[in-house]
Amino acid sequence: MNSIPLAEKLRPTDLDHYLGQAHLVGPGAILRKAIESGNIPSMILWGPPGVGKTTLATLISHKLLRPFYTLSAINSGVKDIREVIQKSRESGGDAILFIDEIHRFSKSQQDSLLGAVEKGIITLIGATTENPSFEVISPLLSRCQVYILKDLDKKDLEQLIERGRELLERQTGKKIEVREREALLRVSGGDARKLLNALELAVNSSRDKSLVLTNEMLISVIQQNLALYDKSGEMHYDVISAFIKSVRGSDPNAAVYYLARMIEGGEDPKFIARRLLILASEDIGNANPNALLLATSCFQAISMVGMPEGRIILSQTATYLAASPKSNSAYLAIGKAQDLVKKTGDLPVPLPIRNAPTRLMKEAGYGRDYKYSHDYHQHFAFQEFMPEAISGTRLYDLADNPREREMRERLRSLWGDKYGY
Repeated sequence: MNSIPLAEKLRPTDLDHYLGQAHLVGPGAILRKAIESGNIPSMILWGPPGVGKTTLATLISHKLLRPFYTLSAINSGVKDIREVIQKSRESGGDAILFIDEIHRFSKSQQDSLLGAVEKGIITLIGATTENPSFEVISPLLSRCQVYILKDLDKKDLEQLIERGRELLERQTGKKIEVREREALLRVSGGDARKLLNALELAVNSSRDKSLVLTNEMLISVIQQNLALYDKSGEMHYDVISAFIKSVRGSDPNAAVYYLARMIEGGEDPKFIARRLLILASEDIGNANPNALLLATSCFQAISMVGMPEGRIILSQTATYLAASPKSNSAYLAIGKAQDLVKKTGDLPVPLPIRNAPTRLMKEAGYGRDYKYSHDYHQHFAFQEFMPEAISGTRLYDLADNPREREMRERLRSLWGDKYGY
């Protein structure tokens, strides 16, 4: 059996056979006009996995008949970028450089592109699944046009299933009927590569010369071959779930094990750092406020350093958070507060703590009798901050750990019985 994946074999060679993104490459669309004119800008293609970013870049190179270089941010560095820039300079400066997952490039790696893009030595096409406003440095972003690619719709995916079925029939000599498509569409999540991987896996799993694909059969095959099917599918979510639960469960050994699984599997380090940042507040919070500071520093450091060194920073952060005392009291507090707001609506703010920028508002009592906390002993004055209808409602329940026990004692000494601390 040919080892080239079905998704690669079905990659179109002209825009007329390209599925989806009609707002960009349909007749008369903005990017199609630029391609047909032969004068494209440097660009960032932003969209979910499997919607045609790499395919679109390849089609552009075929249409324009220009030297085309591809780098992956996972395993390329500044040296590789400089080599491409030099080759383009030597050939007249008309090369296209496609960088997949450009959001994984560190600041210094992105900086190395600036001069060549600005001078037109290369035309950059970067692909990213992350918001480029956050992941691409501003000077580079300002030199690129950002095009947003959308999920493929049901019609596009069904057309892709039919193309895949026809090619697999010719390739295998089997008679293939796709009787039910819901499982394929659901598993794909709008990702063409996932859909074709699943279809090919199902066909190759059977030796029958006549094959009928049903939802039940497809689900069974995919579940049995989950790792082969797609690293970023259910297995991806299982591992990140196990990682987060290990940190939450105070097991640094399991946490670093699942961290290694993700790193070896090519997971985006910023995705991992972002999850740790959320966990630092959701699961540790005021039990150890330093957790949020370290997680924030981790995310920033990963953005500056990149991989492979970033794995050390991730390991330090994950093990620290895992070993830290836990509290979800801040997480629960905002949930309770939001539920209360939904139930009670916009209750009037007490007059003493309202803003009074005009004389009329002052005359109406806005700000009157407000006690400036810093003028009082312990920088505290007993006064009402909650709307009258919910006065005394306790939303923040402190957890049982040294830091929050100390906070509870302070609140009890200040508020007495008002909030029941």
